[in-house]
Amino acid sequence: MKPNPIIGQGTPVQHWQSSTRLAEMEQVSVAQLVPEGCRAVIIAPHPDDEVLGCGGLLQGLAALGRAVQLISVTDGSASHPGSRRWPVERLSVVRPQESAQALHRLGLPLHSLKWLRAGFADSQVAAREAELAAFIQRHLKPTDKVFTTWREDGHCDHEAVGRASAKAAEAVGATLYELPVWTWHWATAEDSQVPWHRARKIPLNCAAIARKRHAIHAFASQLEGDPQIGLPPVLAPYVVERLLLPFEVVFV
Repeated sequence: MKPNPIIGQGTPVQHWQSSTRLAEMEQVSVAQLVPEGCRAVIIAPHPDDEVLGCGGLLQGLAALGRAVQLISVTDGSASHPGSRRWPVERLSVVRPQESAQALHRLGLPLHSLKWLRAGFADSQVAAREAELAAFIQRHLKPTDKVFTTWREDGHCDHEAVGRASAKAAEAVGATLYELPVWTWHWATAEDSQVPWHRARKIPLNCAAIARKRHAIHAFASQLEGDPQIGLPPVLAPYVVERLLLPFEVVFV
């Protein structure tokens, strides 16, 4: 097993804000990524990854009236191990509720949103990766545009979901786009492990960034740690700021 790269405070947001590579990165629009007549399938390892990875994209899809299928692979209930304040039983209920509130804040029409909860165990997706690939494949069409976490993102679930999604998309002929989420924590703009040649950025205006910030703040459980057991928040302020750059990146 490779070492966990998600430690410490990670790469400062200023590094990304001042990066020439990111400033010069080729842009792509939501309409180009998901043309008219196509459906966007967002596959999130945990409730919040859909907003952290592509909250701006989701706003664009809503504005264009594109069909969206959201698949939440786990319920995210392992985010606070050992916590009495946030036990597994509470998180399994709260985290999907937080996602629903966040999607509402982004302007997604929840009444018409197709949303599947796959029910896989948080932090243990890799053990059932083949089963997940088969599950995803059953819900894909060849014309779908699939967005999921990058296969090398640094979190075991993100990587397993990325691999399973890639296998499912290939099997049906759907298009796969990968999203860096934790990559912003451990990588740098010069990091050769990141496939920058595949990277395109979706520009976000100030209103879209503000709306994404508002949506992220729906995830109260992730913004709180548990001081009683010395557990820091998953979405510490420096993590949130890295996810609110004036663009989102997809690997094409």
